[in-house]
Amino acid sequence: MDSLRRWLRLIGKLSYELLDAVLETIPVEFSVLDGDDKVVGWNKHETRVFKRPEGVVGRNVRDCHPKKSLDKVEKILEEMKENKLDKARFWIELGPQKKRVLIEYYALRTKEGKYLGCLEATQDLTDIQKLKGEKRLLD
Repeated sequence: MDSLRRWLRLIGKLSYELLDAVLETIPVEFSVLDGDDKVVGWNKHETRVFKRPEGVVGRNVRDCHPKKSLDKVEKILEEMKENKLDKARFWIELGPQKKRVLIEYYALRTKEGKYLGCLEATQDLTDIQKLKGEKRLLD
């Protein structure tokens, strides 16, 4: 909790309740891995594209991915740990509706560059890709 309080002071005066609301409202779902590749948490539990049971917390990320993508996940994490990679981006189509999903992995590091873990961010791009022209504020 001390590290959370320190972080909250750095970004301003957000209450835990307000921070929780922000993390559940941003249009991106994310999962966080620690430096040992263990899943430590995620947001948007009820509305995730890739739903996970709460029992996944504390498990190795390798137990949470389909076998067909596991070698790619392992390569990304290995290169992040070796300081060869900071970000990986890819997109896929899911289901019969061909929902387009963007998936990004970000290395989490200290200011000194020590690897702390990985942030996996997922966003449904389906409606975003339908945008045409422009829509101004309050139009």
